[in-house]
Amino acid sequence: MLSDFSVISHVAAALTFGLLAILVATRYVRRDVDRALFLAAIVTTLWSSALVMQSLLGYPGFFIRYLLELLRYAAWIILLFAMLRNAFHQGSLTGQLKQVLGISTTILLILLLGFGILEYVFGLSILNGKTRLLGQIALSLLGLSLVEQIWRNSPGFGRSSIKYLCIGVATLFAFDFFMYADALLFGQVADSFWNARGFVNALLVPLFAINVINTRKQPVDFQLSHAAVFHAGTLIFAGAYLLCLAIGGYYVRVLGGDWGDALQVLFFTISLAFLATLILSRRIRAKLMVLISRNFFDYKYDYRDEWLKMTKELANLGDQPPLPERVTRILAGLVESNAGAIWLKGEQDSYALKASVNLSPPRYTVIDKDSELVRFFKHREWVVDLREYRADPISYDLLEIPDAIAKMPDAWLIIPLYLDNELYGIAMVGSPYAKVELNWENFDLVKVVARQTCNLLAQADAQHRLSRAMQFEAVSKASAFMIHDLKTVIAQLSLLVKNASKHRNNPAFIDDMINTTDHAVRKMSNLVDHMRRPSSDTGGDIKELDLTALVTELLEHYVQQRPVPRFDGDPPQALIMADDEQLRSVLGHLIQNAQDATPPDGEITLTLKISRGNAVLFIHDSGCGMTEEFINYQLFKPFESTKGLTGMGIGAFQAREYLQKLGGSIDVTSEPGVGSCFSLRFPLAETGFDVDQETPGGFLSEDGHSRESAN
Repeated sequence: MLSDFSVISHVAAALTFGLLAILVATRYVRRDVDRALFLAAIVTTLWSSALVMQSLLGYPGFFIRYLLELLRYAAWIILLFAMLRNAFHQGSLTGQLKQVLGISTTILLILLLGFGILEYVFGLSILNGKTRLLGQIALSLLGLSLVEQIWRNSPGFGRSSIKYLCIGVATLFAFDFFMYADALLFGQVADSFWNARGFVNALLVPLFAINVINTRKQPVDFQLSHAAVFHAGTLIFAGAYLLCLAIGGYYVRVLGGDWGDALQVLFFTISLAFLATLILSRRIRAKLMVLISRNFFDYKYDYRDEWLKMTKELANLGDQPPLPERVTRILAGLVESNAGAIWLKGEQDSYALKASVNLSPPRYTVIDKDSELVRFFKHREWVVDLREYRADPISYDLLEIPDAIAKMPDAWLIIPLYLDNELYGIAMVGSPYAKVELNWENFDLVKVVARQTCNLLAQADAQHRLSRAMQFEAVSKASAFMIHDLKTVIAQLSLLVKNASKHRNNPAFIDDMINTTDHAVRKMSNLVDHMRRPSSDTGGDIKELDLTALVTELLEHYVQQRPVPRFDGDPPQALIMADDEQLRSVLGHLIQNAQDATPPDGEITLTLKISRGNAVLFIHDSGCGMTEEFINYQLFKPFESTKGLTGMGIGAFQAREYLQKLGGSIDVTSEPGVGSCFSLRFPLAETGFDVDQETPGGFLSEDGHSRESAN
């Protein structure tokens, strides 16, 4: 008969699990886990109700209650298998584990139930009390093992959806395990355990309810790992140990006579202390892990963890620590070492030391490209074990180790780094801080990681080279603008010398020569000043200019070449903000290009209009014209010239850049065989436009005496 406290306890369990079953049935039966939980709640409700009815009414009998006890265990174990339903499709090993667990559970339940039926129907006394207790303990251990497997192998993001369910089921099985183990030890179920059992079950219902309400379908990613087998094995070992402890305590009590109780307490205390010693011993745990790795697994590494650690290390885009040092630490860590060095291929094809970790500075830092080790690695992707090499050099064909590595006292492994099939670098790993036995798996992992990290090293080196090339390109671009100005000045002075013999007695020529020479001197002075202070303001003297007057003055210098450019109509006055010298050079370049592209019998007209706070200058010619493709892809591309070696290809590019600095723009329309029209837009000074003082260098346009005032 149950005590009053026990009746209240199991009534609470029946009511709470009944409410849980109603909650699941009304709203949450879409998932397999929810349906299994509904079954477990119904069976647990019946089990609790049967215990209450037996206390109050004397019915049902022992067999019905024992049957419901077994069905209760079966329902909760079905729930655990429902959580693993989608987890056994990743390999034969996990499939075999499912079969073993399922068959073991089924056989155990059938045996216990079958023997109970035989005893109930035919009166055969097959199961005694201790046998039933062992069966209950075995079912509890099986449930705990399943919970432990689920938790250990679930991904981090999935644990939040199962933690309450795992805690509740684990508590349920753990309580029964301790209750029945105590009963096996002392020969009967303790009243304290039995009276509290219903309340313990009832208090777990909120955990199940919260899990059902807050979770959605998220199957457990189940896989068997070293850690899982270790912890499951430890749990099973602890359970078996406690069973042996219970049996031993029983016989100590039976055979101890008057000293039985004292010997039993002594035996129990010593045994628990011994169990704690075994569990806390790092040496025993390490040997157990080695035993598991050798006998139950084909792999020594948890490759997922190794890859995540490597990715985390290499994802750091900073230079602290430098990438070669990080790569060295990664390779060393794979074989339980914390020291190493790395040599990478340089510009002379030799291998220079790039990083050294936890090693004394080596005396030699370069491995020659013609060394035997380099030739060896070019033919074989081997990891050289220097301990093995020193013991048996013949196995490595009497390979000569370079002094850069041989002179290091702690050198252990030499690892080749390949980029595609080319030897890009050589890594050396120092002696490990623990004894490590290497096999094919160590070497394969080291080779794979070496190739992966080598790709990142090569990519970083390529980025460095690209950055350096861009710096040289910037210098080259600045030099090109300087050469462009020098070429213009030389062309002006050359034309003066050429015409001096013919016009030396012409006063107008003398005046023009003086003006041109003065302009050349100022141009060279500005160029020298810019070379001395390349970062200083190169925008020139920005001031208010009369664009109409400037263009009119500029056209007077282009009358010597046919066709002669002319202003169309009566241009209005247009005041803009610009530098006189640079603007003359830009406009002169465009007029000169129009003359070069137009036959002598053609025409070049300039039109100036005022529109919406802007002055628009149109330069129209009837020359050969340009294709749309040329305008889009070549006209404004620097260093692309149609004049062969006589042109720098930066005039049109500079014109566009300078107008954009002034806040204006340049547009081009053209048709082959018809001509071209350049539209230059300048903001008027009256608009208060804030001119950007910085221009792209102040190096102006090209060719000839006809542009002496523009240059």
